[in-house]
Amino acid sequence: MIYSISHVCRRAVQSNVSNRRSFSLFWKMLSMNDPNKEKDERKLYNWDESPYEDIRTHAALIRAKALCPVTHKPVNFVCPYSGIPTHASKEAWENDTEYHAKKKYELLKKVNLYEHDLRSGRKFEEFAFPGEQERDFMINMSDWDSFFYTRDFPPMNDEFNLAAATKVLTYPMTIGSILHKFSPYQIEPKGPVTVEGAKSLGALRYTLYPPYQKAIDGVTHFKERPMRIFILGPRMESMLPGYVWKQFGYLFPKSRFEIHLIGPEAYFDKETRSFAPVNIPNGKPLIERFDDQITIHHHTQYFNELYDMGDLFPFDPYLDVFFLFHPGFQTADHIHWDKSLKGLLESKCPIYVTGFHDEDIDKEIDWLKRHELNDEMDLLMKKSDNKFACTKLDIVDSNPTETFNLNSKVFGFRGKRYHAIKV
Repeated sequence: MIYSISHVCRRAVQSNVSNRRSFSLFWKMLSMNDPNKEKDERKLYNWDESPYEDIRTHAALIRAKALCPVTHKPVNFVCPYSGIPTHASKEAWENDTEYHAKKKYELLKKVNLYEHDLRSGRKFEEFAFPGEQERDFMINMSDWDSFFYTRDFPPMNDEFNLAAATKVLTYPMTIGSILHKFSPYQIEPKGPVTVEGAKSLGALRYTLYPPYQKAIDGVTHFKERPMRIFILGPRMESMLPGYVWKQFGYLFPKSRFEIHLIGPEAYFDKETRSFAPVNIPNGKPLIERFDDQITIHHHTQYFNELYDMGDLFPFDPYLDVFFLFHPGFQTADHIHWDKSLKGLLESKCPIYVTGFHDEDIDKEIDWLKRHELNDEMDLLMKKSDNKFACTKLDIVDSNPTETFNLNSKVFGFRGKRYHAIKV
């Protein structure tokens, strides 16, 4: 049988891809932990005596801000099980029945170990992120394990690898898991997505997966401009390097994106290692171009200020989406959120909000329900567990006996497209 050159090349490429995947699987199998092998015992430091100055500073901050859950006096006793300041005295620590009954110290011990692991200087092989997805292999967005496996990430051998990787990837992958056509979030009653939510996602996916693609150099040019992802009130998000956002781009290889970070901490100066205003005339953003697919726009004004200036117009529900990671509607920033909400609703674009845990996300929902503009909102996604929450545990400085995970919960809303008419 005579094979064409294209057929031979195609078979060669497929064979090469298959060999790479087989080798990758073999490598992962070799890297798996032996269940019979004892885990290396990690040293548990007392935070007051940590070899890292920032952890010692964190311990001092807890002592300055936190009150004992038993006596309500300033925290001044280090839990011997976790190494973290938790109570006013040893007696208060011993009398905290809930703390011991729920074994909260075990979670705090993990927090301690995670923080020291990140500063240990070990080789972080989990950050050897994969490149472009091979066309013949589908990405599974069901959860972290499926995503890491189908994207061919290095093996996550233990919880410390997983914690470090998900700490940075939780932001782009939370966005990607909602927008992706194989999203793990189903429409109600099987899932949290409402009918209105399905409409909004349908519009965005029409742009990401247009039925009639007009491609130039493999890039879809369904619309004249890239899709815009607005992230309001960023902090950790502002510190993420471009290659982390590129992992989001690999989910949608034929689309272009603008990541708009909006808020006082939208720009992190790597030289001074601090958040700073961009100082560009006329309120223009600082634009960082990672590659032809992704640009990152840093706006250090509040959203309501940008909205009033009109620089972001026009908004398009097919091309624009908002994400608010832990916004804290009821914190000291509520004044700015109150001013920004009107513009967010008028955009008619979907808005997704995350929270640390049930109590936190319920506060965000409650604020919206009590807001005077509540009648102008449509629910897009009911409160749900975020499949791509950060697995690393953290603590609240003002209440160190409680732990949380970044982006643990998520829900969505938008401004009503159709208004009721009174008769």
